[in-house]
Amino acid sequence: MKVILSTERLVISEAELSDATFILELLNSPKWIQFIGDKGIQTMEDAENYIRKNLINSYRANGFGLYKLCFKEFMVPIGLCGFLKRDYLDHPDIGFALLPNHEGKGLMLEAGKALMEHARSNLGFDEVLAIVLPSNGRSRQLLGKLGFQEMGKVMPIGSQEELLLFSNKKSPSNGAASS
Repeated sequence: MKVILSTERLVISEAELSDATFILELLNSPKWIQFIGDKGIQTMEDAENYIRKNLINSYRANGFGLYKLCFKEFMVPIGLCGFLKRDYLDHPDIGFALLPNHEGKGLMLEAGKALMEHARSNLGFDEVLAIVLPSNGRSRQLLGKLGFQEMGKVMPIGSQEELLLFSNKKSPSNGAASS
């Protein structure tokens, strides 16, 4: 397990194929489906392929990705938080998700603050973006606590739904890639 950071309550590390049970549960949780979308992950094999394709490949190709959050005490995975590189955005964006029974405890704020510092100090990011469905009030609130401001809207490639675009810069450029 490659540990990226630790906080007061959490160990933040790269996901591994052995996390397939956790990924299967997280990606089929109600809020993941509602706010991120159904990724069609129905079996352990699907979950392993998702880890390989979306998480491990990002660590190798970009030097960052979505990281697994575990309680220090038990080392049980409870969520993902980290950075994605999307073709339609000029800068990496932060993404996060928790298993339902761990929401509302400040865990994602704790992880988000640590990872934003990691982004500045170790990854050299001068700007981090975020994209959120307008209906996702909790994520919008968390982004505000992490110092993000709403900058406008963006339409992801192949999507029918506009997303709100946030940036951690006080007066950034739009952040959306120009065509």
